[in-house]
Amino acid sequence: MAKDPYTILGVKRDASDGEIQKSFRRLAKKSHPDLFPGDKRAEERFKELTAANNIIGDPAKRARFDRGEIDASGTEIRHNPFARGGRGTSGGGFGGGPQGPGGGFTFEDLSGLFGSRFRGGPGGPGGAQAQAEAPRFTLEVDFADAATGATRRVGLPGGRSLDVAIPAGIDDGQTIRLKGQGGGGADAMVEVKIKPDPLYRREGRDIHVNLPVSLGEAVMGGKVEVATVHGPVTVAVPAGADSGTRLRLKGKGIAATKREPAGDQFVTLTVSLPKAPDPELVEFVKAWSARKPYNPRS
Repeated sequence: MAKDPYTILGVKRDASDGEIQKSFRRLAKKSHPDLFPGDKRAEERFKELTAANNIIGDPAKRARFDRGEIDASGTEIRHNPFARGGRGTSGGGFGGGPQGPGGGFTFEDLSGLFGSRFRGGPGGPGGAQAQAEAPRFTLEVDFADAATGATRRVGLPGGRSLDVAIPAGIDDGQTIRLKGQGGGGADAMVEVKIKPDPLYRREGRDIHVNLPVSLGEAVMGGKVEVATVHGPVTVAVPAGADSGTRLRLKGKGIAATKREPAGDQFVTLTVSLPKAPDPELVEFVKAWSARKPYNPRS
């Protein structure tokens, strides 16, 4: 017998439609087959979540399920007038019920969760079986292109080439499925590799950079230019800034998507002295230190 869909999605029976969808998307993101290729447990978990959402994620089906007219797999319940009651037996299986295979959410419906162009459903072309047979390619992209989105051309079997949309915010190692582009009707799987960047570092949807400032800028403050993946911006360095002072540039991190807001960029200041000791600066600091000694480690 199929498991109770409310239990599978971790929601109460009186949960709102919005709460059900939010829970489904959160759980499905953790076990999507395109993020865990070859992981049978993740594949089965995703099927289970999708099957549950096919029932209680559809208001009409949810009402019929709650009334005992269909079971947890979507199969019509035919009550036996001579029986004492019960909901009958379940038909079982992913995507079952009146909608048939592929009903409810598919990989395509979930594309916004992963910032990737996933296609196909577990029960048909582009599903788990086709995924195992699909040719795989690797595409290297720059950090900024992965952060803001871009279009890049990849070579395919038979000398063909195709422009591939790189979704904003895609992670290193994430896979894009190109439906029907693998030859012989198979899908092609493009694994995205993000080139290391000497300036930017990503944490979630935020980007971190270090910004060297001169001694004068640190002591007196001033305006300096800093690079972002969206283009250079000017920031105000506060007077008396130490190395480690962090500035926030709102909305200058990973680009926004339909489902997620833009991240921020955090700028960490590092005070940089002249490459070669300047005699005048050395004499000034020596005299100043003698008059106003302090211990920064105290």
